[in-house]
Amino acid sequence: MTEPLTEAMRKAEHEMVVCNACRYCEAYCPVFQAMEQRVTFQRADLTYLANLCHNCGECLYACQYAPPHEFNIDVPRTLSRVRVESYESFAWPSFAATAFRRPWLATLFTLVVSVVILQLFSSSPLARTFVARATRDPADFYAVIPHVVMVTLFGVVGLFVVAAIAIGHRRFAGSARDDDPRASHEGLRHARLGSLQATRDVLTLRHLHATGEDCVDGEEQRRPWRRWLHHCTFYGFALCFASTTVAAIYHLIFGWIAPYAYTSVPVVLGTIGGLGLVVGPAGLLALDLRRDAALTHASERALGSAFLSMLLLTSVTGLLLLVLRERPYMPVLLVFHLAVVLALFLTFPYGKFVHGIYRGAALLKFRREELV
Repeated sequence: MTEPLTEAMRKAEHEMVVCNACRYCEAYCPVFQAMEQRVTFQRADLTYLANLCHNCGECLYACQYAPPHEFNIDVPRTLSRVRVESYESFAWPSFAATAFRRPWLATLFTLVVSVVILQLFSSSPLARTFVARATRDPADFYAVIPHVVMVTLFGVVGLFVVAAIAIGHRRFAGSARDDDPRASHEGLRHARLGSLQATRDVLTLRHLHATGEDCVDGEEQRRPWRRWLHHCTFYGFALCFASTTVAAIYHLIFGWIAPYAYTSVPVVLGTIGGLGLVVGPAGLLALDLRRDAALTHASERALGSAFLSMLLLTSVTGLLLLVLRERPYMPVLLVFHLAVVLALFLTFPYGKFVHGIYRGAALLKFRREELV
């Protein structure tokens, strides 16, 4: 039995039918090109189109049926609402989907719990045993929280987060699966080529300026900031991840124990990435305050602000910890920074982070559809 459409999906269905008849915006972005491949719009189609939308806003100001017209066509805002509903429907475990409805409450609760957990570990008998054996280096993080505790705690949380995101991705990919099977040889070729094109789309954010113009913040307001700030955030996060990976290799393979010199590879990568995660999230938060509210549903705005605030807090506390690591209050700052990172990880599957996962999958489907 087909699951009934929600109110947001019924509105999206109405808008896609009108847009499919009009087709004025067909050159703007992949949403309209994918829309034209469909005659009717089921739940899976609307979910796919919503996650394919980059919320550039171009179509709203070009539409002759936009409010105050009686058709009330506002594709960016409607698909924004459907996107958040799709995040909830694919969440695992299912009860955690409530976090998408109250992102700030879920974020603050997770942060408080993380602070308590890290504080318990930092003052536990196990920690005191390791502290007794540690060096007197004032920048020795492991004298505050043992390395084995950090690895175990973040390892368990990391495995859970990866599992939750993978299951959500599988549910989304399953709902958006093509109905018609392809010949194996041709299908593999399409899959490889589509994957390459979709990867390029993700890394370049080409659909934030697909028509050669930057996306809009309001009517006749075009600026490159949204795309540039997304790049700062994405690549800043990637550099921080690379920094952590290199540090793990130093420790586990070469036996080089932190803290590392300011000129070392992990510190340089982490510093550049941290600066990117200050500029990007802070800029996007400021930009969202000025952006036309008609472009994004309030539910997605709340998700975005909570996620960006956590990214910003992670980078700020991390950079402060780097600069002040030899000060007496380093242990307090370390516990708080690690708690912020832990809370950020725990909210990955239940916040705005998943939009990158689902949008990548939607772009992959779009590129493969093009090749058929």
